[in-house]
Amino acid sequence: MKRMIAIAACVASLSVAASAQEKWITVVDGKTMGDFGKVGAANWRIEDGALVADKLEGKDPSYLVTKEKYKDFQIQAEFWADEDVNSGIFIRCKSPTVINAKDCYEVNIFDKRPDPTYGTGAIVDVAKVVPMPKAAGKWNTFDITAKGDHLVVVFNGQKTVDVTDKQLLDAGPIALQYGSGSLKWRKVQIRAL
Repeated sequence: MKRMIAIAACVASLSVAASAQEKWITVVDGKTMGDFGKVGAANWRIEDGALVADKLEGKDPSYLVTKEKYKDFQIQAEFWADEDVNSGIFIRCKSPTVINAKDCYEVNIFDKRPDPTYGTGAIVDVAKVVPMPKAAGKWNTFDITAKGDHLVVVFNGQKTVDVTDKQLLDAGPIALQYGSGSLKWRKVQIRAL
């Protein structure tokens, strides 16, 4: 009887773990371009198991924008950046066609940003990061959580932002930016909270 109870508990535990995993939506898998709207133009493509961009096709940054809107969520992302990358993940954007740090929260990837307090790992104009970590030349991870007015950013396992801010509380699309350098997104997943 004890053994049957233990087996039932194990099965229930696995079922809960499986349903938690099912909540994740993969928006970048490194195999397909994904289902994004586009703002601006870059040479986005799939190459060697990653979504890659390394050249703008205009003067303005390029964005891949989710068609779904997210309010309270967690993002897990894997990316590679060279030292010249200007990129980021824009969250809770007011519009799917106007992507900037005033109308979205911008979780930055920008090792050479002139004001490094809002460089890699920061939320531009909201939460500084000192000292700024570096992303160049390696695979990195972001874990971003937005729940109500509470925003948390974890870069390569280290918390860089833990802030409350009430500017953007409504649901909005999420956008991946390409501005310069050589950038690769290997995996990006989102789950509602």
